[in-house]
Amino acid sequence: MQVQCPQCAARIQIDDTKVPDRPFKIRCPRCKTLLSLPGPSPAPTATEPSPPAPVPEPAIDIPSAEMLERQERLDGSHHDALVALSGPAAAPVQQALARLGFNVDAVDKIEEGARLLEQGVYEVAVTSRSADPSGKTESLAQRILRMASETRRRVFVVLVGDEFRSGDGTQAWAAQADLVLNPADASRCENLIRALMVERKRLYQPFWDARKKIEDE
Repeated sequence: MQVQCPQCAARIQIDDTKVPDRPFKIRCPRCKTLLSLPGPSPAPTATEPSPPAPVPEPAIDIPSAEMLERQERLDGSHHDALVALSGPAAAPVQQALARLGFNVDAVDKIEEGARLLEQGVYEVAVTSRSADPSGKTESLAQRILRMASETRRRVFVVLVGDEFRSGDGTQAWAAQADLVLNPADASRCENLIRALMVERKRLYQPFWDARKKIEDE
């Protein structure tokens, strides 16, 4: 299946075996525009001429049906949070984000969650700096550090760990996070997250306003 992005005209080749049997959505890998696709086209009849073979282009991965449903929420709302966290701090952090109006996804598959995070599906990411003991896969925190600066600015990152003092700005800056949280404070983190989000929006708003003005001109 091949589609063309209406925003930047990029041609996107999708592996036919990964196209779901229903309408679905993907993000353009070049300009990040969300594309709504109708699903597989019916096979041509014998009387129809075969279309010319398209120029092969790199295929892109289609997320699972569950991840597609998460990604589709972006079309109507940009209030999704990704929580990749284990231990007793996970539940109270999820509950705090839910009370702040976020749709919270708790994921175990870091690779799939990180891909959607890089595509701009999530506004908030909560994780720890714990690495895979085997060293075979990166942690979500490591993936976040490798994100493009444009994408990173759109994500409010919370790192949770015993090494942190909750809300410590110096530690957050050193860890390249927006907020650091000690697990002992997870049950009362709602107001801290809210306050830091307000401050972050205040700092970044001039940047987003200037960018929008440039895009509109």
